[in-house]
Amino acid sequence: MRVVVAPDKFKGSATAAEAAAALAAGLRQRRPDLEVVELPVADGGDGTVAAALAAGFSPVVTVAEGPAGQPVETTFALREAVAVIELADVAGLGRLPGGKPAALTASTYGVGQVIKAALDDGATTIVLGIGGSATTDGGAGMVQALGVRLAGEHGAELARGGAALAGLAGIDASGLDGRIGAILVASDVDNPLLGPRGAAAVFGPQKGAGPADVIVLDRALARWAELTVSGLDLASVPGAGAAGGTGFGALAYLGARLVAGADLVLDLIGFDAALAGTRLVITGEGSLDAQTLSGKAPLGVARAAGRHGVPVAVVAGQVLLTPGELAAAGFSAAYALADLEPDLPVSMARAGELLELTGRQIAASLLGG
Repeated sequence: MRVVVAPDKFKGSATAAEAAAALAAGLRQRRPDLEVVELPVADGGDGTVAAALAAGFSPVVTVAEGPAGQPVETTFALREAVAVIELADVAGLGRLPGGKPAALTASTYGVGQVIKAALDDGATTIVLGIGGSATTDGGAGMVQALGVRLAGEHGAELARGGAALAGLAGIDASGLDGRIGAILVASDVDNPLLGPRGAAAVFGPQKGAGPADVIVLDRALARWAELTVSGLDLASVPGAGAAGGTGFGALAYLGARLVAGADLVLDLIGFDAALAGTRLVITGEGSLDAQTLSGKAPLGVARAAGRHGVPVAVVAGQVLLTPGELAAAGFSAAYALADLEPDLPVSMARAGELLELTGRQIAASLLGG
């Protein structure tokens, strides 16, 4: 009997790989005869490279600029000519020195450097997961690193960061790296670049931007779009505002295609092929709530498994969806770690143990263990 265990991370408690291992251990304890396949997943944010590595990609370590310009060591995943890059590991909130926000000045320059490193290693397809950014620069730093020249007053090279775009005077894309091939941007948001639902207004406050900063950044991004060929049209594309407008920069200068993050990761790791002969899929994440239904990894898993007629059980730290919502999403059973340990800090600290116990419960209740 084959079971596929495909959770996302339990944020602050367990990585996707750790969650998969704990659930699998519990299943095997109750049913040693099971064939358990551990296949950690992600939705295009942090954990995307880890999912690719768990699926057989090779790690490549490189050094790039962090969001504040400091050098950071980051890893991308490479298999044949496909590279998987995680923006969060280069220019994410966790890469801010001392955790100090830099809403006006944080840059995606290092992301472009990692793309260049992947091209140097022979990649012809780049998969870029853009969740968790610390930046609101419209992807300007990223394309600068790849050869696009942004000029400020008197022709000087424009400084890094979103606010600097207010002084943008000219763009010269003739030096863009000619090796760039297919760019797939994994994102789970549909925000445009500008306006009340745009990158600055919606995500800026999460990155430390106050009300006045949001106005500055939105105007600066509008200048970026205005001077970009077809930029005002692309600014309204759903997802252009993702990762502080990195979606826009990728669309406008790299010819990128925006793809639902969870679906893209499932394709990368060969999820559909793993379903052959599978009796049950188990997925999960830290909190199963309304955000899950907007395209998070467990929903992608449920939909993919449903197309193959395979039932899906979901495990979460807390389950905040109604039975009707769970059923409509494609989950045939749901398990909350909070039912085993209602104290949230304790539950998070004991996540591995509780996931293992839940694996045993699932084996008993759904697999006749």
